[in-house]
Amino acid sequence: MVTKVALLTAGGFAPCLSSAIGGLVQRYTEIAPEVEIIAYKHGYQGLLSGDSITVTDTVRAKAGLLHEYGGSPIGNSRVKLTNAKDLVERGLVAEGEDPLKVAADRLASDGVDVLHTIGGDDTNTTAADLAAYLAANDYGLTVVGLPKTIDNDVVPIKQSLGAWTAASMGARFAQNIVAEHNSGSRMLIVHEVMGRNCGWLTAATAQAYREWLDGREWLPEIGLSREAWDVHAVYVPEAEIDIDAEAERLRSVMDSVGNVTIFLSEGAGLESIVAQLEASGQEVARDPFGHVKLDKINPGAWFSEQFAAKLGAEKVMVQKSGYYSRSAAANQADLELIRSMTDLAVDCALRGESGVIGQDEERGEELRAIEFERIKGGKPFDITTGWFSSMLASIGQPAPTAAASAAH
Repeated sequence: MVTKVALLTAGGFAPCLSSAIGGLVQRYTEIAPEVEIIAYKHGYQGLLSGDSITVTDTVRAKAGLLHEYGGSPIGNSRVKLTNAKDLVERGLVAEGEDPLKVAADRLASDGVDVLHTIGGDDTNTTAADLAAYLAANDYGLTVVGLPKTIDNDVVPIKQSLGAWTAASMGARFAQNIVAEHNSGSRMLIVHEVMGRNCGWLTAATAQAYREWLDGREWLPEIGLSREAWDVHAVYVPEAEIDIDAEAERLRSVMDSVGNVTIFLSEGAGLESIVAQLEASGQEVARDPFGHVKLDKINPGAWFSEQFAAKLGAEKVMVQKSGYYSRSAAANQADLELIRSMTDLAVDCALRGESGVIGQDEERGEELRAIEFERIKGGKPFDITTGWFSSMLASIGQPAPTAAASAAH
């Protein structure tokens, strides 16, 4: 019998965290109001340190407010429970302690029967490690995850929470950024979009932006032309980027249109950038999961340097939409997806079924609790998908060739 559940959000933000918390609280209040709910602050960090808050009757009554906000009211952090060295250095566990045991004992001492984790692949693979430890050591807890990532790159989940909203927000961001194209002659604009290994968000953002262009009226006689406002290149990690060939193509665009706008996934060409930096003797910073800290690399600046001279650009602007997009409140499409997943998450929790809630692409896209051992990150964006191929063709960009890193 479930008497107490705990929630936590972890990893980077996505436009679903606040709403997912609200949805879980509403569902429990609706069908199992007797169940006590607590929330660990700042994800696994709060779980290890025992820092939690109680969901009161006031919060239950007003949980719907959480659907109106972005971010996470209970806070996030990046903590990997199997990286003991990092956790010792951060003071979250003592030397010699097993972080998984510390977390499991905390849940047991807090009287938690169900843990809901809301996060991306790192969060849910960490949840998988914890769930396996709990099962192997007879703690008798259920762990139910919800998939959030704006990259939409969790295997085998069709659509991650927050990704649709992030794409629409990135397109909204671009509307003002691309308006800068006439702030100087021969302007090069690089719109850097989040996406370490997966280009879905960059492609979907470009698509959403171009749909906005389709709905506008233009007046080229005074210089208000769609050609100038358009996207002229979309680069994603899954596709090879022939800089010399693309520079030649974009030079022609610059000569005829007067400006060039590139939508760039932050992970595009990352291997080349890291190799160049390390060859020059620079140390590349990485997070506790071993990922390159992209904010230290600045891919947009690197690409702008590669293209600026070749395009004869007189002014260059690099702008990043990531934080603007990932902290937004969920849009209607995501709200509907969140509701379907939080409802099922509670149902699974109450019957003791662990897993990550999602549309299982390997089981006919059925919405179900997917086994933790099948969850992994790095799902690539399919660069042969029809809408992406059509978009590239319409902007004059050659059909992409799979990058070497994505081909194996």
